[in-house]
Amino acid sequence: MKKLDKELTEFLDYITDTMGRPERRKALALYLTGLLLSGGRKTAVGMGRRLAARDDELESMRQRLQQCVSISSWADEEVRRRLALRFEKRLKPEAFIVDDTGFPKKGKYSVGVKRQYSGTLGRTDNCQVAPSLHVASDDSSGCIGMRLYLPEDWASDISRRRSVGIPDDVVFQRKWEIVIDLLDDALSWGLPARLVIADSGFGDSTEFRDALVERDCPYLVGISGNHITWPPGSNPRKPKAKRVMGRPRTRYTDGRRKPVAISVVGEHLRYRKFTVTDGRGGTKSGHFAFERVHLAERRTKGRPPSEKLWLICEWRPAKREHRYYVSNLPSSTTKRELVRLVKLRWRIERDYQELKEEIGLDHFEGRTWRGFHHHVTLCTVAHGFLAIQRRVFPPEEVQMDVADGAPTHAAVTARAHR
Repeated sequence: MKKLDKELTEFLDYITDTMGRPERRKALALYLTGLLLSGGRKTAVGMGRRLAARDDELESMRQRLQQCVSISSWADEEVRRRLALRFEKRLKPEAFIVDDTGFPKKGKYSVGVKRQYSGTLGRTDNCQVAPSLHVASDDSSGCIGMRLYLPEDWASDISRRRSVGIPDDVVFQRKWEIVIDLLDDALSWGLPARLVIADSGFGDSTEFRDALVERDCPYLVGISGNHITWPPGSNPRKPKAKRVMGRPRTRYTDGRRKPVAISVVGEHLRYRKFTVTDGRGGTKSGHFAFERVHLAERRTKGRPPSEKLWLICEWRPAKREHRYYVSNLPSSTTKRELVRLVKLRWRIERDYQELKEEIGLDHFEGRTWRGFHHHVTLCTVAHGFLAIQRRVFPPEEVQMDVADGAPTHAAVTARAHR
């Protein structure tokens, strides 16, 4: 515990440095400590009860924590930047992973809440939805950006916007556009352009994939089986110009071969079982088949065929279903490596689970735009501390602490955290 306390003190000082007056920095450190403590719901009251030294200090502690997230104007982006740079140094990530998560909500007054589909809930329900950007490697991952999705009816309602403090420059954006903004933030901080992994909720968007290409980020994304592709071995060509009057032809052709649905291609491939390491000393396996294809999206509108992509088809016997992915990784990429990267997406699901069950990501009870994003940012920081500790100091490698009362290896005794 003494070793962990020293690490936590250094981490909190790094995150809160120059973030306003000493009182604000102390409040930020207290909020982060409260999120890391075990116990019930991570609300201002719940954390205040665990942080207050005496019962008569509970109300003042609650107010301090509440003001820290709902009123104070510290910059979320700067905190996320510091966390991302610490991840780069300590976790050595190899990919970005994107997804969105839902927050069930009652009523209609919390910012961004409405009846909408949430993949987290698996149904349409009253909730908030927030896309997020994570960095990951096989054995570690963490969130470096999460922003609330604002439905169109919220974005266009001036009275509702003012009631929850939505900034004037926040406009309606599709979820993939929010993710691209988060990615632009990360790249502006000096993070390298690296592989982006996403499910079909983002991969189905041609604009999303085009935006990744513009930013020199290779991708491996899920895609629905009804998307159209040229059959394997096709060589679609631009139509020759007409010699007679009339509208010029724009559809690419390949003789009598016609584009087909991805699911049709997947039915005729041969699947085999692949087993890859999961970064935790175990393995993950699945049945996969591979092809190199050109997508034929918007062919009828004259869009050229895509570059040659990997089509990765996964067969899940337990659910008797197929999953499909496309990637613009080089043709020299091995199939085993592609399978490993497909399986890497599970890291973001683990992050969401830990953020909600251990940190209290979905425990915020405020209604405002600022409060939601301040709470989310501090949750990602608290989770980031745990991710770094697991990566840098794996439990199996930590030696036993010195005997109680014996001097520690630290030159200066760290400030004690509960």
